[in-house]
Amino acid sequence: MTAVLVGVGVTGCAAGVDDAGSGAGKPVPKELRLAIGGESEDGYDPTLGWGRYGAPLFQSTLLARDAEMNVVNDLATKHTVSANGLVWTVDLRADANFSDGKPVTAEDVAYTFSIAARSGGLTDVTALAKAVAVDNDTVDLHLKRPQSTFVNRLVSLGIVPKHAHGKDYARHPIGSGPFTFVQWDEGQQLIVQRNENYYGPKPAFERVVFTFAGEDGALAAAKAGQASMAAVPAGLAKTAVPGMKVVPVKSVDNRGLMFPYVADTGKKTADGLPIGNNVTSDKAVRQAINQAVDRQALVDGVLEGYGSPATGPVDGLPWYEPSSAIEGNDPGKAKELLDAAGWKDGDGDGVRERAGVKAAFTLLYPADDTIRQGLALSVADMVKPIGVEITAKGVSWDVIDKRLHADAVLFGWGSHDPTEMYHLYSSTAAGVEYWNPGYYSNPVVQHNLDAALNATDQDVAAKYWKAAQKDADGNGFGPSGDAAWAWLVNLQHTYFVSDCLDIGKPQLEPHGHGWPITAGITGWRWTC
Repeated sequence: MTAVLVGVGVTGCAAGVDDAGSGAGKPVPKELRLAIGGESEDGYDPTLGWGRYGAPLFQSTLLARDAEMNVVNDLATKHTVSANGLVWTVDLRADANFSDGKPVTAEDVAYTFSIAARSGGLTDVTALAKAVAVDNDTVDLHLKRPQSTFVNRLVSLGIVPKHAHGKDYARHPIGSGPFTFVQWDEGQQLIVQRNENYYGPKPAFERVVFTFAGEDGALAAAKAGQASMAAVPAGLAKTAVPGMKVVPVKSVDNRGLMFPYVADTGKKTADGLPIGNNVTSDKAVRQAINQAVDRQALVDGVLEGYGSPATGPVDGLPWYEPSSAIEGNDPGKAKELLDAAGWKDGDGDGVRERAGVKAAFTLLYPADDTIRQGLALSVADMVKPIGVEITAKGVSWDVIDKRLHADAVLFGWGSHDPTEMYHLYSSTAAGVEYWNPGYYSNPVVQHNLDAALNATDQDVAAKYWKAAQKDADGNGFGPSGDAAWAWLVNLQHTYFVSDCLDIGKPQLEPHGHGWPITAGITGWRWTC
């Protein structure tokens, strides 16, 4: 067990709800208890990044995505984009109030976008030039340049109240969303309460308690009847938990092997971190590993079947290019690629060499992540027969932060927003935080990425997003092109859910930070 369960959220209860309301003939329980992942250590301020991976709970967004991933109105009643793509005009509903009773106005929207653009938070609003409240319920968002992905800022950025957005806001948020903030016991739990003035569908539960527990702790809470929903890794999803069922939810949450793309020439970052790897910088090695990996075996063995093979960062999304994928695995072709590139096992030790360099490198993964551990060790076994030696090593994020430009790393990504794909492969993001840590660069791919990002039409943008993966000439960052990554699997997120809790049809989930499962929480119902 990785966390101690304490506080009001875990005592005197059964099946993760309060005693007063559960059981045959009793009314809907007032309180719901969830153990669905880690807390937001930076608090709950959307202008700093809260809510970018899912529903912000406390705040409303201008637009939202429904269960089918369609963009629908939320605070907005409509939005239009100027012909040159530089002005987004949004009309607001007139019946939305913050939880302190004050109305949500165009001034609040303009303030939120302006602050988010200046804050440098994790929600990227850097394309915004200015936000102008035209009248009480109309706002114009002026961009520095056309940006096809800006619609995702309208979907993900929760609106904060200008009159109550102080230094302590992240720890005491006020918003116009379906829940209001009650109490945050850092490291233990978050308690929220139904917003009785919410303009949308009212949640069925008066209070929701989020218990912060690790993988084993969440499972323990489920078994003990202390949570009516618990997020667990696929490896624990086969566990029998009386009174609960496993609900697998499809996601674009992927896991992939990032290769340092450039050779080690002694170059270092401004902070003195090493850059480059003399094995993974070779295209033949990267393509061979992509060919050798049996992704379906990883799904079956490591994910217990809860997932699907991945060959790119956006599999199945509207901007995915299927022809960039590799179907199945082919160790024979992997060997041919290495032979043709001059990698030979001259000394008979099972590992190929070229010009005195062994075809061997280190693959780092966060030591506390059991899925990444399983994937890393399995990939190492899969490439051994082709004469490539991978040393899988579980380390802290501090170590990864120092080695991510020189060692391969098993990362996890996945977003509803193609901006993420842009940053992963754009040379403009090389070495910037976790974006493009391998220093990948290809002028043709960069042209297509820029054309997609700057498009004023979503169909045109999709055309260029696809070309960046693989164009008509075979150029692209995908496994059949530069093979800058070896994408491995797309996860299904697995939850133990009480037999009495109906969560409807979950939305396709992004990467697992935040609580994406709560996107439909206003529709959850107790059925016992």
